[in-house]
Amino acid sequence: MKNITEHTLASIVTEHFQTVPVLEKYNLDFCCKGKRTLAEACTQKGLSIEEVMNELQEATNKSSNKTMPFDAMNAEQLIGYILIHHHFYVKQSMPTIVAHLMKLAAKHVEKFPFLTEVLDLFSQLKNDMILHMHKEETVLFPRIKEVESFYHFRQKKNLDRNYINGPVAVMEREHNEAGEIMYTIRQLTNNYTAPEGACTTFIVTLAELKEFEEDLHRHVHLENNILFPLAEKMIMTLNSSL
Repeated sequence: MKNITEHTLASIVTEHFQTVPVLEKYNLDFCCKGKRTLAEACTQKGLSIEEVMNELQEATNKSSNKTMPFDAMNAEQLIGYILIHHHFYVKQSMPTIVAHLMKLAAKHVEKFPFLTEVLDLFSQLKNDMILHMHKEETVLFPRIKEVESFYHFRQKKNLDRNYINGPVAVMEREHNEAGEIMYTIRQLTNNYTAPEGACTTFIVTLAELKEFEEDLHRHVHLENNILFPLAEKMIMTLNSSL
């Protein structure tokens, strides 16, 4: 991982997925803002580039054999991974987190008034994510698989780039919106830090929110920075072969 300061955050994670916890630790957004270089991101955050680089190197050394080969997967494999490891997690975790937030808001809102806003924001996100994933599963992902089928069998197809790019633009916008909601929740909860004397439910709920945001970053990264560009590349190749 030499001379990575001018590499984008997205490319660093794509090549070395085990660096995710380090970037998460420093709140370096590698999904929605993954086009920034490491140097740019550290400068914007006022972070020591050397310190971050050392931790990134340590992470890759410890986990060199544990990285999923996402950049070597085809579109169907990536979609399968996203559905199993991310969509399933989101659908299972959101109702639980909402229920816990409702319980906290009902019992502790007078002492911690920010809980009402956190509940409202996450409830909005829950509704948004359900619709978002439905659009991916019923529109965008089937289209990407179709394009890959044409590409694999070298079928000559003149596909409008908007066939993929149109839905992708919508998904990326919604990814940004989801990321902004979780960023606001993180600010409201002081980076998911439990206040003094917090009950067990409070501590657990903050841990759940933190885990949800971390999963969201990995989820969005796989789509924005690997799956969607792969689909665009296949369409361009198909159209250039005509």
